[in-house]
Amino acid sequence: MTDQELKDLVASLAISQAQTDAQMKKSGEELEKTFRELAQSKKETDAQIQKTDAKLDRIAKLVGAISNNQGDIAEEFFYNSLEAKPILGGIEYDYIDKNITRSNKSLRDEFDIVLINGKDIAIIETKYKAHQKDVEKLIHKKYKNFQILYPEYSDYNHHLGIASFYINDDTKEMALDNNVMVLQRKGDVIETIVP
Repeated sequence: MTDQELKDLVASLAISQAQTDAQMKKSGEELEKTFRELAQSKKETDAQIQKTDAKLDRIAKLVGAISNNQGDIAEEFFYNSLEAKPILGGIEYDYIDKNITRSNKSLRDEFDIVLINGKDIAIIETKYKAHQKDVEKLIHKKYKNFQILYPEYSDYNHHLGIASFYINDDTKEMALDNNVMVLQRKGDVIETIVP
């Protein structure tokens, strides 16, 4: 290879390198621009997700409040009705309490409605819409807790009841099969179905 050929080759390599450097610089700038756009897009997406999360939190609180209000309405209806006429399953009661809470060192529970006379006690769980899990909870948790927390009523006849504005047939059958009274709203009065 002659000196001239070598100079031409070096010059051509230099031009090629300059073109490659320019292309790399341009690609790098485009890549940086793309990263900036992605970062901005991520910020906007994160901000939108935060707004959506905040809206979902507000909706959840609203739904929870509505559910609590419905439960309070059902509880108030059944309490007022039983207070006016404290008879369940043909048994007349002398006292009625609502939302009674008791605790000991290891256990705490609240009972929606409790009716008492000298020999009978009725423990009523109220729900706006009763489900089978509510009946199971009454039988297996609430009632057991009541027995532990209120030993002074161990000699009384115990009666369990589920009071609800709506209870489907399967849940009603389950309650009755487990000796749980079903109290339903029927117009402005309570219809009591005894097992």
